[in-house]
Amino acid sequence: MQISDVHNLSARLKGEIGKVIIGQADTVELMLTALFSGGHVLLEGPPGTAKTLLARAFCRSLSLRFGRIQFTPDMLPADILGSNLFNFQTSTFSLTKGPIFCDLLLADEINRTPPKTQAALLEAMQERKVTLDGTRYDLGDRFMVIATQNPIEQQGTYPLPEAQLDRFLFKHVLGYPSASEERRIIDEAGNSAVTLDPEQAGIEAVLDAATLAEAIRVVTTVRLNDANLDYIVSLIRATRESPSLAVGASPRSGALLARAARARATLDGRDYVLPDDIKALYLPSMRHRVLLSPSAEIEGQTVDGVLQGLLERIEIPR
Repeated sequence: MQISDVHNLSARLKGEIGKVIIGQADTVELMLTALFSGGHVLLEGPPGTAKTLLARAFCRSLSLRFGRIQFTPDMLPADILGSNLFNFQTSTFSLTKGPIFCDLLLADEINRTPPKTQAALLEAMQERKVTLDGTRYDLGDRFMVIATQNPIEQQGTYPLPEAQLDRFLFKHVLGYPSASEERRIIDEAGNSAVTLDPEQAGIEAVLDAATLAEAIRVVTTVRLNDANLDYIVSLIRATRESPSLAVGASPRSGALLARAARARATLDGRDYVLPDDIKALYLPSMRHRVLLSPSAEIEGQTVDGVLQGLLERIEIPR
């Protein structure tokens, strides 16, 4: 497989997702970038902005083992991981696997469940393994989480802990569609007697596990020169030096940003990273890893605004 093959593959995936999703081109681009860089994605937006439908359409276009968890306040970690149950016929314990045993996990409304249950995903997202009763189980190299959440200002939500957020490659905030896109949505969905369904829309799987593994191998061959590497380091360290931020980005975030920049270059059909790749991915890869200082909150600053200021201040490589 060549870089041009990955570029063509991404175009086919966008075409399949576009059968049910109107607009959201930037969201789909980020999800594909995460897919080809082996990262996880957190989608945030108000109800009714097609977060779950987009995730389902994305999963439908991939020939991978799919699992879904609808998070609720009464959910327990065992509901995610599974448990060992005693079999009275054989007098032995047998493992009943939870929905996390899959390649692609849709964690729907992840912040509707308490942090104790959210923590069940920590090991899986970082190491792609889970531990049950002292035994570790492998989830596979391609394990990926696509999580959706409602804004934390809404009722019945629990903020995700910083350790949980840091395991997501991207946090993307979905906005409302444009007037023309909303008209199309209402026209198509409003004339249908049933809710849009990716399967009924005829979305076909165009990528399997073997092809994905080969595509990720191609992404690792993309060149990231020293100037762009230094640019990433400067952007990461700037978050720790900014007086407007109480908590800066971790070294892990820099490594993930570099990997994602390589994936974005591949999707663009290039074998080298440009500063524009890094700039385009900086906000979605950092906004969930930093915290505003109390003084910045009083002044009415926002995380995105502070990060945008850092982007404008740090010199771009020539």
